[in-house]
Amino acid sequence: MRIPLSLLLAGLLAAPPYGAVALAQTAPVPQVKVDATRDPVDKSYRKMLQGVDRFERDHALAPQAVLRFRLLPRQPGVDMTGVQLRIAGDTVSIPLPLTQDNSFAPVRHAQAAREDAVLIANRKASSMSWRAQVITPGLPPGKRRLGDLRLECRAGMDSGLISNDPQIIAWLSSMLYSTDKVCSEPDGNYLFFTERPLFGVTLVHGERRVSLPFTMLYAGGEQTPASLPYCDCQVLLDRTYYAPLWDTSWPDDTLLEFTYMDEVAP
Repeated sequence: MRIPLSLLLAGLLAAPPYGAVALAQTAPVPQVKVDATRDPVDKSYRKMLQGVDRFERDHALAPQAVLRFRLLPRQPGVDMTGVQLRIAGDTVSIPLPLTQDNSFAPVRHAQAAREDAVLIANRKASSMSWRAQVITPGLPPGKRRLGDLRLECRAGMDSGLISNDPQIIAWLSSMLYSTDKVCSEPDGNYLFFTERPLFGVTLVHGERRVSLPFTMLYAGGEQTPASLPYCDCQVLLDRTYYAPLWDTSWPDDTLLEFTYMDEVAP
């Protein structure tokens, strides 16, 4: 079946018009078996390592933070309990323990890299999304640091974390959207997620406070029933926002303060 190019690009080209607004060492390899699942959630291990390399190169953006990767639900009713994840190659099978929030720490393994291994979970590709996670410890609840988000975008893009895109979309994305373009230009469209449905986001640095416009919330407000299946925000649309990663007038120590729907009186 031929899919119209306009539909394929719908989820890729929704960029926020912010510019118009003022504003682990290798360890012995234990053997583990995870039951195979049709259409598994798999990602390139080599690409993940590229994301780790980017994190290490640009660590000055968030010098106290560590890099993790996190699995997020993609469809309504997805059971995120009991997810099992491993690195699978021709001769290696390495379990990646998940914490309660379904995140894991990346590990380096030379043999897995040589075998062009994949990260595979016991869930279908259409059920979950992947994201890099860079969080400076000690931040107050309901706040993120802009430098963390800048580094999170770069590590995530270099890791190839574009979930559940058909091959043609992945090819178009690699042609049109480099890491530097997505993470350092006004028309970048890297989505971030909060833990609860959002009402608003405010940038704060010193005495300067600016609320993000509606066009930077809810995936830009431009998702349609046709494009939504190609967006990581499919089930988390009300938890998404864009950040002004490119705007150097906001330094890395800028905080983003979140107001959630359940905190606002009717």
